[in-house]
Amino acid sequence: MIPHLKLAPQIKSTSVIYGCSRIWRKRSKEKYSSCGGWSIGSPHPPGPKFLLLQGHLELGSGLGRSNSWTCCPCISQKSPLQTIGEEQTQNPYTELLVLKAHHDIVRFLVQLDEYRFASAGDDGIVVVWNAQTGEKLLELNGHTQKITAIITFPSLEVCEEKNQLILTASADRTVIVWDCDTGRQVQKVSCFQSTVKRLDIWLSGGNDLCVWNRKLDLLCKTSHLSDTGISALIEIPKNCVVAAVGKELIIFRLVTPTGESVEWDILEIKRLLDHQDNILSLVNINDLSFVTGSHVGEMIIWNILDWTVQARECNFWDPSPQVDTQQEIKLCQKPNDISIHHFTWDEENVFAAVGRGLYVYNLQMKRVIACQKTAHDSSVLHIAKLPNRQLISCSEDGSVRIWELREKQQLAAEPVPTGFFNMWGFGRVNKQASQPVKKQQENATPCSLELIGDLIGHSSSVEMFLYFEDHGLVTCSADHLIILWKNGERESGLRSLKLFQKLEENGDLHLAV
Repeated sequence: MIPHLKLAPQIKSTSVIYGCSRIWRKRSKEKYSSCGGWSIGSPHPPGPKFLLLQGHLELGSGLGRSNSWTCCPCISQKSPLQTIGEEQTQNPYTELLVLKAHHDIVRFLVQLDEYRFASAGDDGIVVVWNAQTGEKLLELNGHTQKITAIITFPSLEVCEEKNQLILTASADRTVIVWDCDTGRQVQKVSCFQSTVKRLDIWLSGGNDLCVWNRKLDLLCKTSHLSDTGISALIEIPKNCVVAAVGKELIIFRLVTPTGESVEWDILEIKRLLDHQDNILSLVNINDLSFVTGSHVGEMIIWNILDWTVQARECNFWDPSPQVDTQQEIKLCQKPNDISIHHFTWDEENVFAAVGRGLYVYNLQMKRVIACQKTAHDSSVLHIAKLPNRQLISCSEDGSVRIWELREKQQLAAEPVPTGFFNMWGFGRVNKQASQPVKKQQENATPCSLELIGDLIGHSSSVEMFLYFEDHGLVTCSADHLIILWKNGERESGLRSLKLFQKLEENGDLHLAV
């Protein structure tokens, strides 16, 4: 059954079918047109296709080229969302595999090695997959409630074999260490909180900050911090960690055992109170800085050594606002439209998922250099940097989109007037009139985020994704599905290679030629 799928009230010979955030209109007997920008002769949308056959709706699995799809310009978009043209020439993901194993929201994906990944979510199950074939390798059952964190785990010293391990924390207040090669539970401990961070030892964050060793023995913990609990943890130098607790950042120092004392301890060093609302995002961006983002759109870049503010950006809803209208803009914005849900980064820029939009903040210039205010129809939940100045994003609206960061062409300089009229001043540029134009050019973003791919396959919120350089892209969703998106050209080449190898093995290659 396809979640959130409904038919139009008048479902007769000519009908409109709603599904997967797209609308399909009947063209002829068994042909439909798409409003997603696909034309005759182009690959149909890279996701499940809907066909109305014999009065019921079926989910097709075929990919390839079809003359049944065409652009339907008559249905307008519900928002000024940027759309891509009929051809997605820069989008490599033209094939997909739908993976089914979960029966609730799939929230987490973690890469195990170059060809395996694990998925987890609200059903409490961990599934290990082959990223190349989509084969289900293992199903790990042990939690009784939803999984709230999953990370890779270094092999324990007590283990003879150095197998790949993962650690999962659950709302059932347990944590389990799994052997991903055998599916065996290596260790299990109770009264564990959900937010997990790996150092030489292990930290968990809930109402308390707890420190554990690799054998999951509790070394020490703080006193009760707050009812809101720790939402994120990162490691910083000098044996310290940063914990986001509500709208505060708390710096803790871990005291390791010495010759005089064999006890571990956690000392609170400092509280940073610069945010005006709850902190949603906290990540390290390099050896010198870390960045935080809040519910009301505040982004602060901190010095990782002395914890001072290096830069601040609070105008994501308008990267070039007028001074006298900032307050008006701030008042008319809904909080969800400016909440910073996720960060990613490279050496030059910090990429922020702000509400429905994407923003590129340049670390050297200390300003927003590119943005897409309505990159998706709903909040952007996860973003990642790809090679070749590309960015990928997923959203609550069920879409996954690929963007490219491009430099804008500079406007040509205004020609200097010459001739008779210039002698008398008629051709002179009005200096006062040109000032607003000059100011607008200074405030304008020098780069742009251009949409180059739109992956339509999920029928509900896409929670996150993993990028495998060789094996494609993996997405997980609230529709209980995992989709493995494949590079169509690469997969076609691999199939041809396998076919020739098989013919060669059977001695039929000369016949085929």
